[in-house]
Amino acid sequence: MAHMFKRWPVVSYDLDKKGKPLELTNITLRFKINELLLNKTAVMYEYNVLNGERADIIAHKYYEDATLDWVIYLINTVIDPQFEWPIDERSFERYVKNKYGSLAIAKQTHHQYEITLREQNVLFDGTIVPEKRLVVDKDTYDLTSPSLRRQVDKYTYEWELNSSRSLIKILDKKYLPALLKTYSNVIKQV
Repeated sequence: MAHMFKRWPVVSYDLDKKGKPLELTNITLRFKINELLLNKTAVMYEYNVLNGERADIIAHKYYEDATLDWVIYLINTVIDPQFEWPIDERSFERYVKNKYGSLAIAKQTHHQYEITLREQNVLFDGTIVPEKRLVVDKDTYDLTSPSLRRQVDKYTYEWELNSSRSLIKILDKKYLPALLKTYSNVIKQV
């Protein structure tokens, strides 16, 4: 992602307030992909990030340039890859142990109650309509049919959150030049 910031403007900022400003990259500069572009399926591909796979590896695989990892992050609105990118299984277990004390404690600690509003369905054309769940309070949970409710422990919550980050979008390679041109124009205007 460092490659994204190479051409960004710098600002003088006195970090320690001692009258000695430093030249820093202006990381507050942002540009956003048009929402209409993000929702066009012909422009994007869905991709399931493999265990331990980084954005630079995916950028190299699809764009033949690992330095375009920032494009992967931008398309998926990932601002902080350390916390918004899926982590591998070993790192996940280490994270859970550090956060909750142990895997056993995480698996035994209640996180939330959920009810199923819609079960997963497959339409006649093969389209998968995903299950829809809702987080509810204990009273609502108790009043719901056992087949439509579930208690979620801390481990399961963290696992599902990490897993949900694995399904990303990749910009079709033929649209990459237009994105890079837009990026260059935004940088020039600053």
